[in-house]
Amino acid sequence: MENAIDDGTPQPGTRTTRWLFVAAILAGSFLLFLVQPMVARMALPQLGGAPAVWNSAMLVYQALLLGGYSYAHWLGRVSPRAQGTIHLAVLLIAALWLPIGVIAMELPGDAEPALWVPWLLVASIGPLFFAVSAQAPLLQRWYSIASHGRDPYALYAASNIGSFGGLIAYPLIVEPNLALKGQSWLWTGGYILVLILVAGCTARLPRRAEGEPHVAHHTPAPPWRRVFHWIALALVPSGLMLATTTFLTTDIVAVPMLWVLPLGLYLLSFSVAFRDNAVLPEILTKFAPVIILMFGATLIAGHQQLAYLNAIIGLLLLFTVSVTLHARMYALRPAPDRLTGFYLAMSVGGVLGGVFAGLIAPILFDWTYEYPLLVLAAGALCPQMFLLAAIGDFWRHGTRGKTITLVVLVALLVWLGAVNPGNLLGIMHEQIAFVLVALLGLFAVGRRPAYLAALAGGLILFGGYRSIQLSLTDARTRSYFGVYTVTDYDDERQLAHGTTLHGIQLKGALSTRPTTYYVPGSGVGQAMQALPDLYGPAARVGVVGLGTGTLACYARPGQSWRFFEIDPAIVHLARDSGKFTFLRQCAPQTRISIGDARVRLTETQSASLDLLALDAFSSDTVPMHLLTRQAFATYGRVLAPNGLLLVHISNRFMALAPVVSAAARDGGWKAVRLSYEPEPHFVATPQPGGGTKVDQVEPRAESASEWIALSHDQAVLDRLVARGGGWRRLRSWPGFEPWTDDYASVMPVLRVLHPELAGN
Repeated sequence: MENAIDDGTPQPGTRTTRWLFVAAILAGSFLLFLVQPMVARMALPQLGGAPAVWNSAMLVYQALLLGGYSYAHWLGRVSPRAQGTIHLAVLLIAALWLPIGVIAMELPGDAEPALWVPWLLVASIGPLFFAVSAQAPLLQRWYSIASHGRDPYALYAASNIGSFGGLIAYPLIVEPNLALKGQSWLWTGGYILVLILVAGCTARLPRRAEGEPHVAHHTPAPPWRRVFHWIALALVPSGLMLATTTFLTTDIVAVPMLWVLPLGLYLLSFSVAFRDNAVLPEILTKFAPVIILMFGATLIAGHQQLAYLNAIIGLLLLFTVSVTLHARMYALRPAPDRLTGFYLAMSVGGVLGGVFAGLIAPILFDWTYEYPLLVLAAGALCPQMFLLAAIGDFWRHGTRGKTITLVVLVALLVWLGAVNPGNLLGIMHEQIAFVLVALLGLFAVGRRPAYLAALAGGLILFGGYRSIQLSLTDARTRSYFGVYTVTDYDDERQLAHGTTLHGIQLKGALSTRPTTYYVPGSGVGQAMQALPDLYGPAARVGVVGLGTGTLACYARPGQSWRFFEIDPAIVHLARDSGKFTFLRQCAPQTRISIGDARVRLTETQSASLDLLALDAFSSDTVPMHLLTRQAFATYGRVLAPNGLLLVHISNRFMALAPVVSAAARDGGWKAVRLSYEPEPHFVATPQPGGGTKVDQVEPRAESASEWIALSHDQAVLDRLVARGGGWRRLRSWPGFEPWTDDYASVMPVLRVLHPELAGN
């Protein structure tokens, strides 16, 4: 250990030194994770509302983190004081990118989001993120030197507390209270503070280690097997964090800002795990195999009626795996003089996990198969011990034969649960088989090969085999923007994006009938039927969001139609695959512009549309950049002076009426609203003994919907309302400010936080 300092170097007090380094690490990590959602928010008008933008951003952050950790590792070759000088210079050079923001750059029309998003983010914040990201390992190394060889690893817990704080502070405090310009200057002030704190830490460093021309390693280099073990232990939690985010928002529940929770728990796991004699990591490590076995398979089943419970289970599973594997990594940590290499290996694992879950999996798989694969990998890596001494005694002799027997039993139970020959296990065949497999798995905890066989059996049985069957039928499509599933029934075909229904097409003679949110009684249905009356036979129509192409069946000869769709996979499903025929049957000549609607509309000629329908769903959320003051100005420009704008605001989680109302008030729009509820049908059935039984039947393929119609011409709205249908004036919410590109927050419109908006 380096425990001597050069003559002339101040002798630091241990307490002062510790708190100085803790403050520097906390501040740097806070900034690092405050900037992530901040820049993603700043980039919305340029990048659009792609649901996978966050995963792409995470890959950029992980890659920059790897670069920062590599730089910190390389810096260990020079003397301590020289390290401080070099790093201060790097921080000063990176300061040229202040105040922080997204560079002004036009998005090419044929841009590939998976490539464009990383490039824009790197060009905008790369140097700043790189400089700050190097501080966690660098300052820990410096602390070990400045404090005469004290263990620096506890400071990494402080680093992740700062990261967690920055991540949570953005949606809860920063975004609701500051416009983007104010956020940028806040971050700039924080950066200056970090630079001052780093300068203070540098002043505590010796000019050289005792008797050495530079800081040398005093312990043997770890074997490559140990390094690869570190990488694997870091890879699985990192990949599982992104996979959990994708899986929960795709197949469980599309709650706004849900991505904050997996990342926050992932960061928090470091603070919990990187501590000596901590009780929670010890408890979670002991029961991790049981939690992985029971919760991993349960979540894969993805029962929608238990959506929130499944979300909680998924987050608990992620936290357990992260704490367990990070605690194992901490137990295998090297001496402080090898610290930067350890963090470099950890960063490599984090990047590889992100690349697998964020880049490779969406290309390789048509479903979120990366999730069960990473759950299985977690089971393979977590420490295992026998739950009972008697179980350990059982496995001590004849292990190979017993393992083979258990594997055969698991395979048999999986087959029985999936096929259920002769209805042997009854209607609950999957559940019964899973319980039996889980019991075998509990008995196998401590014997890794047998345990993994049971875990794999549970994952396959409880949802996995159904997903494989669905993949084999070509019913599912995955793109950068999500997972789409086509489901056939006797009389209809459905398209779903995760938990959100994107469209239904009836079969047979009713195949051109508009369905779901777009039925004739809905707001958009009434507006489409009013087109000839409002704008004559040559009305010009634009629709943001293609879905299955349902609205095309309102098109009439002589009208001009254009769809704006961000995802090429949706275009393929609606137009080219033959699975949905609305476009082919009703409007085969309709133009489709691929790309973010706001970007494409910016390129559209002024006053070129009479009606624009905004139906841009990202699962169950509307991209906020499509509801800002600037976005409504774009809609007003592309619409004729008497044009009509229809905004679909149906949403389970957000009350969007106040947002549209504020935008209308701000932009001089007149607005009316229509809440459509399908009316139940009554079917009379003659009874054998005489008389008639009347049953209430839900309307076929109809959905409740909320639409707002806006125009700068009051006469147009008056003519629309005069046709009937239940339109009413859109109320105003005094004090609710319109969203802008510089300021927008979903917190004031979340129904769970504002029950008074439940009916709005």
